[in-house]
Amino acid sequence: MRILKFLGTAVALTIVAFVFGHQINHGSRSPILSHAITSASAADKIPRDAMAANSYRLDASQSKFIAHAMAGGLFWFKGHDHLVAVREFTGEARLDPDAIASSSLQITAKAESMVETSSVFTDPQKQIINKELREIVLEPDKYPEIVFQSTNVTGQSSAANQYDLKVGGNLTLHGVTRPITIPVKVTVTGDELRAQGEFSIDRGDFKVKATSAFHGLVRVRDKVKFEFDIIGHRT
Repeated sequence: MRILKFLGTAVALTIVAFVFGHQINHGSRSPILSHAITSASAADKIPRDAMAANSYRLDASQSKFIAHAMAGGLFWFKGHDHLVAVREFTGEARLDPDAIASSSLQITAKAESMVETSSVFTDPQKQIINKELREIVLEPDKYPEIVFQSTNVTGQSSAANQYDLKVGGNLTLHGVTRPITIPVKVTVTGDELRAQGEFSIDRGDFKVKATSAFHGLVRVRDKVKFEFDIIGHRT
């Protein structure tokens, strides 16, 4: 009886080996094996971008970062509005759609690169304004960089590839560091990230002086509003 069971088992193993070998030799697979391989291949085809956060290098040449004020606001001269642009800055944004709190933003701007851009001023007037910005208001020789480093990010997706975020962090200006929160609308298109928004600061919090010498063309008031439209490229 034991011999029969042994022979039965041996025959069964032989049949399985034959069928399996036949399928391999003829380029075919069993339904179970085919399903397993197909599933693995499909998983390999899932875009990695959909499963991980992306980092973006900020591009100042394609961006706008402007200190804007109405007459009597940020900078005042002869009742005209002023548009003081931040020309040079670098930084990185990290966006994690599946875990917004893991996102981050870092920006470093050169204080000396902030210049008057409003067309209402003549070139000689702009030169005077920029001189006072450097020598009285911003003092880039003492404080060459303006830095923002995020510490927390909250928000949610508002549409496909769009996010309404609040980016909290520390702003260092004129040698003083203060916490601020920046509302940001983020749009992702392909490899490009676009961040738009505005925020205000109080100059007194950062010990920024009002002009008291030269031509008095720059009078810094309490509130300073920054507007930005920043482009980043995926790294």
